[in-house]
Amino acid sequence: MTPCNGKTALVTGGSRGIGRAAALALAKAGAQVLVHYGRNAAEAQSAVEEIRAAGGRAEAIGADLAAPNGPHELAAKVREIVGERLDILVANAGISTGATIEETTVKDFDAQFAVNVRAPFFLVQQLLPILKDGSSVIFTSSLAAHAAVGNLSAYAATKGAIDTLVKHFAAILGPQGIRVNAVAPGVVATDMSNFAKTDAGRDFTLGIQALKRVAQPDDIAGAIAFLASDAARWVSGDTLRVDGGSKL
Repeated sequence: MTPCNGKTALVTGGSRGIGRAAALALAKAGAQVLVHYGRNAAEAQSAVEEIRAAGGRAEAIGADLAAPNGPHELAAKVREIVGERLDILVANAGISTGATIEETTVKDFDAQFAVNVRAPFFLVQQLLPILKDGSSVIFTSSLAAHAAVGNLSAYAATKGAIDTLVKHFAAILGPQGIRVNAVAPGVVATDMSNFAKTDAGRDFTLGIQALKRVAQPDDIAGAIAFLASDAARWVSGDTLRVDGGSKL
């Protein structure tokens, strides 16, 4: 089945982890995928080549989303490639700095809000002219937005902001036929959660989950592909927990 056949998609942070898995899943579903990267062009090109080898269509596209004008530059590049319609926006790029309240610096705090909140907000703003009736916007939230997990208070605050934006954007853009949702993963075996690859991290993760294995990026990508598809055409304003039953 190719439920996204003929659609165009942008995945930010698409060179690795959940973003890469989402890009591959959307391409498998038939979408033309723009794989965004911040710094590692080689990883993004690797994802593009994997998609093309499987018969899909993809391009790598770079932009620094930590910069104030980063979303504006990315949106301009996207429009040059896809023209006047973008069907799927997966605003996945994010950074995390684990630190206690006492250890958190202004620099780290501001950096997380810049990439995790400011960038997706203004990326939606800049792409609005090419988001049409039937388009789907998908943010990446987190278990940390609604449960205390480790020393992640600043990061958690950014994801709480994302959950709020989902509701506001869904209400504002709904009359245009644009759906807005988020996925909220728990602990996933990615570079951002390297601790889950240790014995202690694995034990902690399994201890907070109903399902007793560590999630892989593909587990989250499937939910993203669902929200992007017409199968989720009546889902908007929701944050879908994809966390193996964490912190129930």
